[in-house]
Amino acid sequence: MGLENYHDTWSDPRYKKALLNTLKYTLLCIGVILPFALWLSHLLQHTWKPARPVFSFLLLLPSITPPMVLALLFLLVFHGRDGLLNQMFVTPFGLKAINWLKDPDWILAALVIQSVWRWTGLATFFLMSATDGIPKTYLEAARLDGAKPRQSFWHVCLPFLRPMLLFILAYLFIDAFAMFSGAYMLLGGSGGTSDAGLLLVTFTYQTAFEPFNAFGKATAISLSLVPWLVGVILLILLGNRGWRIRAEGRSA
Repeated sequence: MGLENYHDTWSDPRYKKALLNTLKYTLLCIGVILPFALWLSHLLQHTWKPARPVFSFLLLLPSITPPMVLALLFLLVFHGRDGLLNQMFVTPFGLKAINWLKDPDWILAALVIQSVWRWTGLATFFLMSATDGIPKTYLEAARLDGAKPRQSFWHVCLPFLRPMLLFILAYLFIDAFAMFSGAYMLLGGSGGTSDAGLLLVTFTYQTAFEPFNAFGKATAISLSLVPWLVGVILLILLGNRGWRIRAEGRSA
């Protein structure tokens, strides 16, 4: 009862495993999605203009697909050694087929791939919208000063994109900690082999309903997420505020 639920939670090795998996999953998702979306948005800005709406729609499709449907689709992608991912990107290069949802070394990677597929397009769309809002006079002034495209990107575009990048960072962080349906469908409600894909939300569900209905402990697990989420959001807000103060100081 009460504080005992928190003691039981912190002393549970499966909770520590779920917390470590969630942190790894979050960092991998952010580390892949943000740079990839930034590159795609820059690439699409230099694409034939009439084709941009088509590419934007295709990129947004995974993010507007219901998570359960997306998870069912990825069951075909990761299906044993004969899944689409193995057939298209692994065995054609002479590599050994990977059992994505059974091999503990690859289960977390499978969850990350699913998340990258789902959110990269949406992040790209946001960054394209932010790029369109950059005043053309700044880019023109940089070009007249002899700045190369790479210099213009780093010193003109990126500072304007920073607020959007921070927003996407916060969005991906919260989504990663709330990941449930995709992992639940892919791993059949478990954490996979050796709990290699056990995430905190899945562990909370298992604790609440399987098999002892330990709702008190499940509540403690849920509340243990709050400091992580609040702490990261505060760091993002403080980082954005500090950047704005430095930017105003340089322009003064």
